[in-house]
Formats: sequence, C-alpha cells, structure tokens
Amino acid sequence: MLKHDPGNERIKRIYFTYLKEAKRQSEQSVDAVAKALSRFEEYTHFKEFKRFHHQQAVAFKNHLAKQKGQRSGELLSKATLHSTLSALQRFFHWLAGQPGYKSQFTYSDSDFFNISGNDVRVATAHREQKSPTMEQVKRVIATMPCTTEIERRNRALLAFTLLTGARVSAMASMQLKHIDLAQDCVHQDARQVKTKFRKTFTTYFLPVGDDARGIVEEWVQYLQKEKLWGNDDPLFPKTCVKRGAALLYEVVGLDKNHWKGTSAICKIFREAFEGAGLKYFHPHSFRHTLVRLGQATCKTPEEFMAWAQNIGHDGVLTAFFSYGVVACQRQGEIMRGLAAPQQAMQSGVNELAKAIAREMRSSGVGV
Repeated sequence: MLKHDPGNERIKRIYFTYLKEAKRQSEQSVDAVAKALSRFEEYTHFKEFKRFHHQQAVAFKNHLAKQKGQRSGELLSKATLHSTLSALQRFFHWLAGQPGYKSQFTYSDSDFFNISGNDVRVATAHREQKSPTMEQVKRVIATMPCTTEIERRNRALLAFTLLTGARVSAMASMQLKHIDLAQDCVHQDARQVKTKFRKTFTTYFLPVGDDARGIVEEWVQYLQKEKLWGNDDPLFPKTCVKRGAALLYEVVGLDKNHWKGTSAICKIFREAFEGAGLKYFHPHSFRHTLVRLGQATCKTPEEFMAWAQNIGHDGVLTAFFSYGVVACQRQGEIMRGLAAPQQAMQSGVNELAKAIAREMRSSGVGV
C-alpha cells in the first residue's frame, strides 16, 4: 500500500522550510503541521495534493470529528480539531499560490477546512488551569529525599522552579554562571539558555520563603566547592548511567552534560509528587501558581508588572490573559465582598478626599 507521494513530500519540505525560515516558527510548531498533513494524507490514501478538491476538506473534517484519541479513547477535542484543520487551511491556502498548483484549485477552496464559529469558541475558550497550591509544592519539596547527589539535584530542581518560575527547557540548558546568589537572581541568556522565543531576561528570586532559596544555594555550592565544577558546567546535570559488572545499566552519579530534552525533568516532578502522595502537576503549572501568588502579593500595577516581567512575560497583559485568570474560589470571595454594605467604602472615600485636600493646601492650591 502506498505510504507517501514523492510530489507531496517535496512540496511539504518546501513548506516546512518556509514556516521555519520565513515565518520563524519553532520545531514544535512545524512538527504539529507535519502531523496534521500526515492525518490528511492517510485519509486520502496519499493522493497528490494537485488533485485536492474542497469536497475532500469537507469529508475529512467530518471524518476527523468522529475520531477518538489513542490515550483517552474519547472523541478528539474541539481544540484538536481546530488546530489540525487550521494547519491544513493555511497549508492549502499557501499551496494555491505555488507553481504547478495555481491551476488546480483556488485560495478559497482552503476555507472549507474551517469549523463552525461555535466550535471555534469552544476550542479557544480560556479555562482555569490546574496548578498546585504553594502549600502542596512546599510539602513535596520537604518530603523529597536528599541523601545522594541525584536526590539533592532533584530536590534543587523543584526548589529552583518554585523560586524562579523557569521553564523546563531553560532549566535543562542553564549553566552555573547564569545563577547569581549574591544578587538573588538568574540570568536567562538566550545565547546558552533555551528560553521561549529566545528572549534574554533576568529573573530575581520570588518571595516564596527561605527554604527554597537555601536548597538552591546548597546545591550550587555543592557543585562549585565539592565537585569543583566551573561556570560553563550545567546547573542541573543529567544522570550518568553506565553498564555495571553484571552488564546491566545502573545510575552512577551525575553526568557533566546537559539533558537533551525535558522528559527526564518531568519524570522527576512526577515521582516527587507521587512520593508525597499528591496528584502530579507538570513543571509548567508552577508558573500558574506563582502568578496567583503575585496577584495576592502585589499591591500596585507596577509591582505586578515587575512580577510578570520577572518570569519572562513582555507585559503584564500576558500574565493576566495567559496565567492570571482569577481562580473560581477567589472570584466568589471578591463578589461577596462587593455585595457587602458600602459604609466602609464611603468612609474610605471620605478619608481619601480629605487627604487630597490637605495635599492641595500644602502645595498652595486653593480648595
């Protein structure tokens, strides 16, 4: 049975290069497009893209809506449908302008991949992200063993994530020179650190308590003073695994190299939460926890802006829209507070008016 079409493979390669070089999309984004195209080709039995017709788009759209996820066994979510079909719509819209395809179909034929407006709203609706509470995170860190150097590294990983909100890919690529204990900060230099969108910024330690900072400081001093590692060595090195006497692979300590991916770190987090008897939370969920802490801690817009900037957001709106949705429980507390008698509020307004009047008089302005 045909597994691919040579012409399709050539034009896909050109499109992937276009996405990466012209549209500056990441490898993960290009991989998602490749997956969407693969699904469509399997459905059409690898027909040439030159034979594309808008009826194929409609039929595939109906077919995809009936498919079930391999893990969940349930129908694909609206978000999956939306992302898959949007990727196909953009591809065929681009393809309609390429030599050899212009006479085969039109730009508007790609629009038949669009789903209904209601489905788009369902797919793109913002939902409250599950994240651990500060108490849960601190409980996990406190219960983690710290006898071996592997265990000490694992505990420092969680403490560092709580202290900085750093992303997994960034932590996997950080070097010792990027952390500055004297200034209580970490320099996320995109030349070496794999930050999102390759942004360079400085993260100052967040006010989450001295325990997390102490664990991180102890870990850095261990690497520098006991292991005698230098500035260019990894802050969180991968595990060294070698073949032992019984010809079986076993853990022998730390490897003086960076992790190549993030799956090992996620596994460490999973085992830590399960070891504490709690539900597993992905490392990225710590960022949601920290934004909510910022909402409760910051008293002025400037403070929250600094908080958002500290974890790598370009502006405060990113933190509000991507992470900062008010939790349902807190939403209820606020609404109940607004429904309370307004006498105290009026008193506060009066005091504010008197203070302004005093300031105006002291400045020589007539009231």
